[in-house]
Amino acid sequence: MGMRRPTGRTDEQKPPRLTREKLIQAAKIFRFIRPYRWSFIFGLFLLFISSLVFMIFPYMSGLMVDVAQGAADVDISLGQIGWVLLGVLIAQGGVSYLRVILFAQVSERGIADLRKALYEKLISLPIVFFEKSRVGELVSRLTSDVEKLYNAFSITLAEFLRQVIILIAGVFFLAFRAPMLSLIMLGTFPVIVVGAMFFGRFIRKLSKDRQQELANSNTILNETLQAIHAVKAFTNEWFEAGRYGDAINRVVKIALKFARYRALFSIFIITFLFGALFFIIWQGANMVSNGTMTAGRLIEFVVYTGIIGGAIAGLGNFYTEILGAIGATENIREILDMDSEVKVEPIEQSQQITLSGHIEYDNVYFEYPTRQDIPVLKGLSFEVEAGRKIALVGMSGAGKSTIVQLLLQFYPISSGAIRVDGRDIRDFDITAFRQNIAIVPQEVLLFGGSIRENILYGKPNATEEEIVEAAKKANAWEFIASFPEKLETVVGERGIKLSGGQRQRIAIARAILKDPAILLLDEATSSLDAESEKLVQEALNTLMEGRTSIIIAHRLATIRDVDCIYVIDNGRIIEQGTHEELSLLENGAYNGLAKLQFELY
Repeated sequence: MGMRRPTGRTDEQKPPRLTREKLIQAAKIFRFIRPYRWSFIFGLFLLFISSLVFMIFPYMSGLMVDVAQGAADVDISLGQIGWVLLGVLIAQGGVSYLRVILFAQVSERGIADLRKALYEKLISLPIVFFEKSRVGELVSRLTSDVEKLYNAFSITLAEFLRQVIILIAGVFFLAFRAPMLSLIMLGTFPVIVVGAMFFGRFIRKLSKDRQQELANSNTILNETLQAIHAVKAFTNEWFEAGRYGDAINRVVKIALKFARYRALFSIFIITFLFGALFFIIWQGANMVSNGTMTAGRLIEFVVYTGIIGGAIAGLGNFYTEILGAIGATENIREILDMDSEVKVEPIEQSQQITLSGHIEYDNVYFEYPTRQDIPVLKGLSFEVEAGRKIALVGMSGAGKSTIVQLLLQFYPISSGAIRVDGRDIRDFDITAFRQNIAIVPQEVLLFGGSIRENILYGKPNATEEEIVEAAKKANAWEFIASFPEKLETVVGERGIKLSGGQRQRIAIARAILKDPAILLLDEATSSLDAESEKLVQEALNTLMEGRTSIIIAHRLATIRDVDCIYVIDNGRIIEQGTHEELSLLENGAYNGLAKLQFELY
């Protein structure tokens, strides 16, 4: 058993520094909410109105106290104030409701458009992109980034603007209603609030570190239990116990540090934040006692101060979230700005082509883009007449699958040319070209829907009769008809509810329905038992009739009847001929492979 180590801490993307250029680039993502811009603009207007209306409540609170004490400077009763407050509350509720609905429409529809655009872009990118990217990490990253944008559109942006409006309006009201206390408050309170924000951010980072270390310990627990047979077989209980103990000790160390700073933070809040607040109230109380301020105005001032403090704290949090959203737009735009391999739209009738299937490889050199230092094909040349069947054989890594992938234009060749019907395949529209090719791979991956949906993948507009006929030709109808739901039978994720032979026959039915000019078989029977192989081979023979077929062969018994066999070794063709011809070469590579298989089987 290899000595596993706990998963390292994942690097969290730090929010980018906010620059004018980054803002301009990030603003490009707003094109996804442009169709809903009037809802967005009207929502911002309502946000502005509701934020200003909210600032009436502190004033009304102080006014009620002054009216009750007979010290109000306006002629109004408590009953009238109550009715005014009720009207304001109803209006505020209605405006807030409409604002939330408008922003929800903008965020939900805009983000839905963004998700669709990202998905279409991803599936239109070439195979090389997915080989250079870790697909699971890519999906996770994009999901996280889109969620950040969703939060920015639906909540963060609106709340950030709301806090800005409240802050500005609050300071204006304070300066107008209590200028002396405002100067004291503005000199002390914001500094303490900003300090608390930075202190709180440090506390949150320690909390995240604790959670990460706890996740690491859970990873050890999970993988140990999954590999418990190996742990016991190698008597490594002591090792695993020690490893888990070390992880828990790291959790405790960070947790205690987190607790110490949390305690200091509590002292900071009680001593400084509340101290400053009570100092301001004490000054206000002195002003009330000497008659320079009414009690109602002091209450009004305290409420405004609390609102401004909350706005400052909220701005820090929302600002961080907006920076995170700007960073997310960079990742998303990087994907959206990539060059697509194909257009994600149905090909028009006028663009469709029909090939006869004459294939020619002319001095083809190739190395994978991710491994450019290792040549795979070295001057490969061969020709396949239309309607003929050829087989590619050779040891693993010889380049057989690469030959097929190059025909599908999964990768650009380094030099040479591949022609179909006398025309370089790079000159074809890639979608129209691939519509003339079908592949039956060794490991068939079906989609998680029904059998009908998986067969229809070869021809989405096929009729019921065509589906049944394709299934019969693929030797699949018998087992399909035995299921209670027949074609509507759900195959499960990746076709897990079907056997290997059944999955292969579904794939063959799909290829028959597509009716391709060129057929590619990538070791299509190598992983099947004898009975399934017989049924699948019969279906393949039906499928290959009248089509140019390239077969990557593992079991040489399946290619006895092909027109030509090419033996590939180290990216070159070292032998070619029929089964009988190659079998006569006593010291030939094909003969050696045949003898080896005979010994194995």
